[in-house]
Amino acid sequence: MRSFIVCFMLATASMTTATVVSVLPAQATTEVRATPVPIHYRTAKIDGLDIFYREAGPADAPVVLLLHGFPTSSHMFRNLIPLLADRYHVIAPDYPGYGQSASPDRSKYAYTFAGAADIVDKLMDHVAAKSYAMYVMDYGAPVGYRLALKHPERVSALIIQNGNAYDEGLKQFWDPIKTYWADGSKKSREALSGLVTLETTKFQYTDGMEDVSRISPDNWVHDQALLDRPGNSDIQLDMLYDYRTNVPLYPDFQSFFRERKPPTLIVWGKNDYIFPEAGAHPYLKDLPDAEIHILNSGHFLLEEKLDVVAPLINDFLDREIATD
Repeated sequence: MRSFIVCFMLATASMTTATVVSVLPAQATTEVRATPVPIHYRTAKIDGLDIFYREAGPADAPVVLLLHGFPTSSHMFRNLIPLLADRYHVIAPDYPGYGQSASPDRSKYAYTFAGAADIVDKLMDHVAAKSYAMYVMDYGAPVGYRLALKHPERVSALIIQNGNAYDEGLKQFWDPIKTYWADGSKKSREALSGLVTLETTKFQYTDGMEDVSRISPDNWVHDQALLDRPGNSDIQLDMLYDYRTNVPLYPDFQSFFRERKPPTLIVWGKNDYIFPEAGAHPYLKDLPDAEIHILNSGHFLLEEKLDVVAPLINDFLDREIATD
């Protein structure tokens, strides 16, 4: 049975494919670095909230900030972190309402992308990170780009993975969400309730994958347990509603790309139903020197193609931000 996502869609649009640097096979040709590096699991008090983050790597190394998507947390980076932390200082936070961070009652705390960006900004001050490369994915893209608008001089590089900053990337999946944005009604909100169910969470991990046997079921079991906490489904629907505030900022995000031209690596699962490939290619209008790789995979690319993506990231970071 197809997921709720497909059920509430009318049709899948065809997507125009732009020129890419490469369309990668399932296996990488570069060996993944596998140096054992301890990961520290920490909590910082930010604006009175307990904000959880994973930290690894040399304290004096260039910082790589990993920003997660929906409906997961820094858990999505658990396998990538050790492959970066031999040479980089890696920070991966959970936003409020996600993972191990505090989830205050929504009557007392507004769950917004502006708020998430502020929390991450203050966390980076807490860890004394003066500059950072950002890996942005899904929700992590508007969180990271809002952070970039605050401190454009701090962004040393971008790694973009299925994270949108262009109207072209908001296809049919978003139509029912746009209806909710337009009317804010209880009916439109309730129509999205299936997006926080186990069926949809599993769908996000399995749909479009080249080899589903590489996807651990622990992913959707872990994420769904957190979604099923009392009050969390409403937090997620609040965030979906607030996503509308990101769209008017797209021109500002694009101006940041054009004006600052940070070194950029784009790795994109081409079969992603939520953030389709059509959202990847417009980046080249504003970042013409970006390195782009379109992979035969889905939304949570790292779960299937870590052996392909990690060497690409390490090579990119070694060229662009390494200090030795």
